[in-house]
Amino acid sequence: MPTLTYLEAIRQGIWEEMERDPSVFCLGEDIGIYGGAFKVTDGFIDHFGPQRVIDTPIAESAMVGAAFGAALTGMRPIAEFQFMDFIGCAFNQIVNMVAKSHYRWGAPAPLVIRGPSGGNVHGGPFHSQNPEAWFVHAPGLKVVCPARAYDAKGLIKASIRDNNPVVFFEHKYLYRRIKEEIPDNDYVVPLGKARIAREGRDLSVITYAAMVYVALEAAEILAKDGIELEVLDLRTLCPLDRDAIAQTVRKTNKVILLHEDVRTGGMAGEVSAIINEEAFEDLDGPIVRITALDTPVPFSPPQEEYFLPKVSDVVRQARRLKAY
Repeated sequence: MPTLTYLEAIRQGIWEEMERDPSVFCLGEDIGIYGGAFKVTDGFIDHFGPQRVIDTPIAESAMVGAAFGAALTGMRPIAEFQFMDFIGCAFNQIVNMVAKSHYRWGAPAPLVIRGPSGGNVHGGPFHSQNPEAWFVHAPGLKVVCPARAYDAKGLIKASIRDNNPVVFFEHKYLYRRIKEEIPDNDYVVPLGKARIAREGRDLSVITYAAMVYVALEAAEILAKDGIELEVLDLRTLCPLDRDAIAQTVRKTNKVILLHEDVRTGGMAGEVSAIINEEAFEDLDGPIVRITALDTPVPFSPPQEEYFLPKVSDVVRQARRLKAY
């Protein structure tokens, strides 16, 4: 099996879907001749041509509007934002138009909105955000945040084939740092299904995207002290895998909720509510949230490091919770 980076896995998944289905096409800022800000679509225009790899103006609302119109006429567009921070420019199109289409008049809207998100790359407050929770709150959208290369490929393929609109967040810190053996055969990873990234017995860490690796590194440190963390990678934030969340809490009875997004209004609050509804009687300690601070993402590298959740945070809170 070939070893692919997280970025190359996404690139390969999109390429394969464009080969498989002529209704799939890409549009976005600098995705054609330039090959995309991070080169996800590098070489696409030479192979598929300018009618299926379309460079757009820097106008996110217009780009989503065009993709939505194409989806309503039977196409399967993939709209790329250079940075997901700018998705707010298309907020009305996504939340009030795309998300409500099927509910209002039964029209499927099979489009994917994708692009890089996340920090730890010293990109500053306009190129480092994690705006996934904005769209989890909008009924009608599916929201995906893969952590590993295998899932990134399988989830992008599943998203393209889905008849619902999908917002697909690719953590830019993982693009070229994460590598994995990927099968040659055609496969998809189903939306709405979490995975156990590490089996454990003492505490559960529920997380997604780049924070999966923070949790796994903390688990290795804690294992030396005899504390075994179970790490649940949500993969899809909407729909959430409520069963997997409840099962890991019932297994370990103590839980840490970890995400890179800021604390207020983040996914940890929603997952905490699910645990209270589904597995409250199984808890043997308080639910612990580890998140970024409620500030814009700092540009200064030392300040950004302070802002983001760290391995040491997980280790400290896990030890405290284990002793509770």
